[in-house]
Amino acid sequence: MKEDKKGISFKEIRDNEEIKLLIENGNSVLKALGFTEHSRRHAAKVAHCAGKILKELGYKKHAIDLAKAAGYMHDIGNSVNRHDHAHTGAVLAYGILKDMGMPLKDVLTVTTAIGNHDEATGTAVDIVSAALILADKTDVRRNRVQNQVTANFDIHDRVNYAALSSVLDVDKEKKNIRMTLELDDAMCSVMDYFEIFMERMIMCRRAAEVFGCQFKLIANGNKLC
Repeated sequence: MKEDKKGISFKEIRDNEEIKLLIENGNSVLKALGFTEHSRRHAAKVAHCAGKILKELGYKKHAIDLAKAAGYMHDIGNSVNRHDHAHTGAVLAYGILKDMGMPLKDVLTVTTAIGNHDEATGTAVDIVSAALILADKTDVRRNRVQNQVTANFDIHDRVNYAALSSVLDVDKEKKNIRMTLELDDAMCSVMDYFEIFMERMIMCRRAAEVFGCQFKLIANGNKLC
């Protein structure tokens, strides 16, 4: 293990060939299984959003960089199997980040966030995991649907395809983290969205509470939570 007390940059993580291949292979696996897109585009979007959340809440650059690292790497476990991908991804990330020279304390922060990002088994346990959860669970958009045949859409495809816009705003003064969603009613109703993603929205609410904030969901002008 290389010694580097200053840690590693997000650019080094983003440019790491092993991480790139794990993300893209994981997305290939999910595409074959009919899941939504989990490519480097999703990874980069989640990384950016997780960092933005901490920045707008006034956290320091070090925490922001760790959130971005967790955001970019959170789905690498899909390369092994979709089932239990959060835990597999955390184990993979642990070895990769240690080999890259990240200080062990930071490695543990990133891997804890990755291991807790899936709603089936995880929850927010600190600010980095909370930022990752909020960024990941609010990435709902039409171009994440990889199924090209609309007649074969399942409910998750319909909900993502129906998302015309999705914006996450942080209001530090009012202590609100708000997701504003516009859905195509012809494809998916607001209640369809809430039914399918209720677990994720509860997870977001608990993540917001880590920051002393309330999570609010506005869909087609209606406040759902």
